[in-house]
Amino acid sequence: MDYVDRKILAELQQDGRLTLTELAERVRLSVSPCHRRLRALERSGAIAGYHARLDAAALGLTFESLVFVTMRYEDRETVAAFEKAVADIPNVLQAQRLFGDPDFLLRVVTRDLEAFRHLYDERLATLPGVQRLSSTLVMASIVEARSLPL
Repeated sequence: MDYVDRKILAELQQDGRLTLTELAERVRLSVSPCHRRLRALERSGAIAGYHARLDAAALGLTFESLVFVTMRYEDRETVAAFEKAVADIPNVLQAQRLFGDPDFLLRVVTRDLEAFRHLYDERLATLPGVQRLSSTLVMASIVEARSLPL
């Protein structure tokens, strides 16, 4: 990956809806070489997809929490079952397995406190292998959806 490929990636991180012509202009290439490089970046997996970034508050999802999960059992089957179950919960925006304690960190959004309480009691607390849940409320997001450093 060279400077031009990194420039293509940087431009697309800023605006994934650029036309091929606009992208080529911004990276100072003609359309055909830009298109070849773009397809190569997609095939290599450097570009994993194209997405719209939505505003949670505008969609009524105004309650955000970080949930720390400590597992009772950490055998391969239990962890796999937990990870599969977490992946099936739409309100979990991010789920990360951690070294040390706690074992997982979940970023969760809901409409309000009552919806969070219901999700916490009915879904999160019943996930396979969970020993303890601890949550904290997000006061404000300072850095969110930042572009990757290239």
